[in-house]
Amino acid sequence: MRDGGRLAAAIQVLGDIAERHKPARMALKNWGESARYAGARDRAFVSGLVLDVLRRRRSLAWRMGDDGDRAAALGAVRFLWGWDLDRLAAAAEEPHGPGALTDDDRARLTTGAALQGAPAAVRGDYPDWLDEPLARVFGNDRAAEAGALAARAPMDLRVNTLKADTTRAMKALAPFDPAPCDLMPGAIRIAAPAASERAAPAEAAPEFEKGWFEVQDLGSQIAAACAGEIAGRQVLDYCAGGGGKTLALAAAMNNKGQLYAYDSDARRLTDTLRRSQRAGVRNLQVRSPIHADALAGLEGRMDLVFVDAPCTGTGTWRRHPDAKWRLTPQQLARRVEEQETVLAAAAAFVKLGGRLVYVTCSLLAEENEDRIAAFLARAADFHVVPAAGPADAFLTSQGFLRLTPLTAGTDGFFVAVLQRA
Repeated sequence: MRDGGRLAAAIQVLGDIAERHKPARMALKNWGESARYAGARDRAFVSGLVLDVLRRRRSLAWRMGDDGDRAAALGAVRFLWGWDLDRLAAAAEEPHGPGALTDDDRARLTTGAALQGAPAAVRGDYPDWLDEPLARVFGNDRAAEAGALAARAPMDLRVNTLKADTTRAMKALAPFDPAPCDLMPGAIRIAAPAASERAAPAEAAPEFEKGWFEVQDLGSQIAAACAGEIAGRQVLDYCAGGGGKTLALAAAMNNKGQLYAYDSDARRLTDTLRRSQRAGVRNLQVRSPIHADALAGLEGRMDLVFVDAPCTGTGTWRRHPDAKWRLTPQQLARRVEEQETVLAAAAAFVKLGGRLVYVTCSLLAEENEDRIAAFLARAADFHVVPAAGPADAFLTSQGFLRLTPLTAGTDGFFVAVLQRA
């Protein structure tokens, strides 16, 4: 495919996302299945452009004076990818391109409206209704914080210390130019690819199948490390999902003690056992909700209950940029209700003197500080302890951990550690 055809394909996919309310990944998959002629580089180009437009949709519309898909795609390759006007004009006029540039297109693409005077929601590329919640957390820095969530994310990996060490893993990943992460021992980072290139296929390395490392954002690794010293303890991962943090907890336990993995959705647990076997985990019990008494006998016995709570995922917008445009106040309200339920249920398994670790990949106080305050108002036998771990520099005045792309170079995460008296 030539540049013009790639541009037109990206515009088509963007329209499919908007008109059919499809997730970006599904819309791109559908386009790929229908465009058998497209090669790997074509697919990487179209995918990269679509996701970059979704990351910067509002600021692109502001600069172009047009909120349409065509204007956004043209603006993205000009302002984000650095195409010169001649290349862009030639691509637009190609037989399968998006159509010749108008005089207004040329004027906008030459200068573009300045963003300095734009509202924070435009500069930060997020919906207007989120301005107040983000201002509550970040104040005048909200546009900068949200803008960092509109950048491309690197690939982070966690070395599985049950099977390998950082030196061996770095050697295995050498073709991908890996770098160690200062914030977390055993974390490795592979830089985000260029705008139109495919991500590094680290999971294709033979050592991945051997269980030497797992793909896991650095922030997620730090959140799991807030569990502290848990080797030889009784640990329940109450919202285990696909098992990413479960495996991190298992490695920290070094196969000593007992780790239980549970999730309210049995389907989300299907990969956990397979992944744990690959990782060499021997102290894990998967407790499926298909059994009504899945957690019977664990009440009041756990040294640590880890709650990776369901949330809006506002901290993961770098990787899922379409999610921020689908998020609604009603969805936030539903997540808050789920968090209330999960916290109350998980607390019952914490033994006297044990700890409850509450984690979200959200930046909103409604899902974080507010939920902890509401929980503590009901559970007088719990209190906050500082979230000790490898990222003490990011503790809030209340002792909570808040990570963001702007401050920590990670996805957005919140961690609260509570201890039972």
